[in-house]
Amino acid sequence: MKKKNIEIIAEAGVYHNGDLEKALRLIDIAADSGADIVKFQTFKAEKIVSRKAQKASYQENLTLGESQFSLLKRLEMPLEWYPKLVSRCEQNRIRFLSTGFDEDSIDFLDRINMPFFKIPSGEITNKPLLEFISKKGKEIVLSTGMSTLNEIEDAISIFLSNGITKDMITILHCNT
Repeated sequence: MKKKNIEIIAEAGVYHNGDLEKALRLIDIAADSGADIVKFQTFKAEKIVSRKAQKASYQENLTLGESQFSLLKRLEMPLEWYPKLVSRCEQNRIRFLSTGFDEDSIDFLDRINMPFFKIPSGEITNKPLLEFISKKGKEIVLSTGMSTLNEIEDAISIFLSNGITKDMITILHCNT
């Protein structure tokens, strides 16, 4: 991640709702707002949630009749979107970023030359994922909004024991 005093990351996340045109528009809006980076999420539903997983309470009224698995499956970004998203980012002079939630997604993001990996605060205790990401040898941006100080220290210890140096780690305090 290019070092400067402040970099603004626009959270596009899954707000595309499974629609490529919305995803492209989110990039346009992020660029127009002056953000440096626009961040999406990369995952395969079957890798991160069971088919019987309960929805979070805030999702109940928004997704009536849809299971947690179905919701996440609908929000996956098809791999065919990525060249279009990256191209739109280049046109808008904003950097593309996506957070990977599983090893296959991390491998994919690495293949498309993600310059660094952002760890969501909800994954800070996912030791196998942190170790897997560490072995890629790229800079890490660590969100800590859902974390305790001990969990943050443990995550940093995992990174350091897997070849990541302190100067390769950026810590964000984000409220969830």
